[in-house]
Order: sequence, then C-alpha cells, then structure tokens
Amino acid sequence: MPTNDESPKKTLRRLAEARRGVLVPGAFNALSARVIEDLGFEAIYVTGAGVTNMHFGLPDQAFMGLHDIAEHTARIRDAVNLPLLVDADTGFGNALNVRHAVRVLERAGADCIQLEDQVSPKRCGHFAGKAVIGTEEMLGKIKAAVDARTDAGMLVMARTDAAAVHGFEAAIERAQQFSEAGADILFVEAVTQADEVRAMPQRLDKPQLMNMVIGGQTPTFGAEELGALGYGLVLYANAALQGAVAGMQRALTVLRDSRRLDEDPSLVVSFAERQRLVGKPWLDELAQRYAG
Repeated sequence: MPTNDESPKKTLRRLAEARRGVLVPGAFNALSARVIEDLGFEAIYVTGAGVTNMHFGLPDQAFMGLHDIAEHTARIRDAVNLPLLVDADTGFGNALNVRHAVRVLERAGADCIQLEDQVSPKRCGHFAGKAVIGTEEMLGKIKAAVDARTDAGMLVMARTDAAAVHGFEAAIERAQQFSEAGADILFVEAVTQADEVRAMPQRLDKPQLMNMVIGGQTPTFGAEELGALGYGLVLYANAALQGAVAGMQRALTVLRDSRRLDEDPSLVVSFAERQRLVGKPWLDELAQRYAG
C-alpha cells in the first residue's frame, strides 16, 4: 500500500519493480474500483474492454474513444486512492494522437498509460484476426508518450500483440525495442505456451505485466508463481466484470422465476453494504459537520 509521503505513481513504480506478481484487477466504473480498493488490492487497471462491454454493450473492437476512457478514469480517480493503470488502446491514432491522449489521460488521473501496437481498429488481444503496425511506427508512439507526460513519474506501459501475428521471438524483439524507446513496463499479450510465460522475465529487462484472461489463450498461472518467475504485475482485467455479470444473471433469474427477491447474501449485497461502498456514512458525517 502507498506510504504516507508516496504518490500513486511512485507506488506503482515500486510495485512493478519489486517483481513479486502484484495482482491488478480491472475496473469498469467507479463502484467496481471501490470494491477492488475495499478488498485490499494494491492497484487498479481501468479496462477498455470492460468500459466497452459494460457501457456500450459491445465487444472490445475499438468502439471506445479517448474521451470515453478519460471520463471513466476521472470518475475512478475521484473514487479511489490506488494507482491507476489506464488502457489507451492504440493511442487513438498516430504519434501526435498519442501525445494528445497522454495529456488527456494524465489530467484525468492516470498513473500509467498503456499503449499497444495493433493496427486500428484494434480488437481484444485474445480475438482472432489481429494485425500489428510496423515496429518503427510503434517506437514513435512510445517516444511521443514519454515526451508528452508532464509528470516524469507517469509510467508508460507498452504492449505488443506480435506473438499472434509474427511469433513469440518477434514479440520479444519488439518488446525489447519498446524498452529502449522509453517504456517503463512491458506487456507481451496472448502468449500461448507455458514455457513462453516462464521465459519472458529472463528475456526482457524492464518490469513486465502478465495478462491472465479468464477463458483466453494464455495458460493460467497463479500470481505467486508469476511473481516467483519475476513478473511485476499480474492483470485480471475483467474478473470483476465477469463476476458481476454472473451475479446479475443469478439474482435476476431468481427474481424472474420466483417473482420476488429477498436480501439473500448469496444473491445480493445488503442495503447497508451497498451504502457503505458508495460512502454514505462518510457523507452523513460531512453533512453533520457542515450543518453548523
């Protein structure tokens, strides 16, 4: 957890560089971020797929724009104190668009901005049919992101999807070039072999994030094992989303079939717990303070 004099950006850098497999769940809105923080996690990923799924009802295929993710980032930043890693997809255009995106997301409260090397319109890293831009173009985007940040503590995370297109060795080569261009954290997406997962921390110099997609193409490893291998961060971008959908389906199925729904803790949180999570007791205290 952050120390009293440590900014979220410094906290995130410390967590990544410790290389102990810190779990980072994804948040798709402010309440999901509150739940993550309340349960004691150390950082939050503002998920583009989650925002797209939950707010548009669409798949992760570039329907989200810069100002969609910036608005959600700002709301989440107001709701929690944890470091925020923010999904900026491809940077929403070329290197100049990346520069603008970094400025916008930094103002919104991001502590780390993730950029990927897919051709636009991008798609989920675990979908078929991906394509990647040339390495030199992506290096320009990373350099633009590094130059654009107004706080030198802002982290840039560079993701490559090249493993699915050009193979594992090409993805490793790209990631190393991303590091040399100034990326602080490296993210090789959708590797499909367990030995590749085990090899990457030994092949790349910067801290790495490993994405554990539930039902995706990458073999599942526990966070302790990934930490022992040397990964800095372990991402579960949409665990909260998939759990929320399952919970909604269970509760609404009971409501549909029985025509009523009681305060059953196996189906719904209590009214009091809901109010606690959204800060009503604290706001009640403020109301008393300002009442005079």
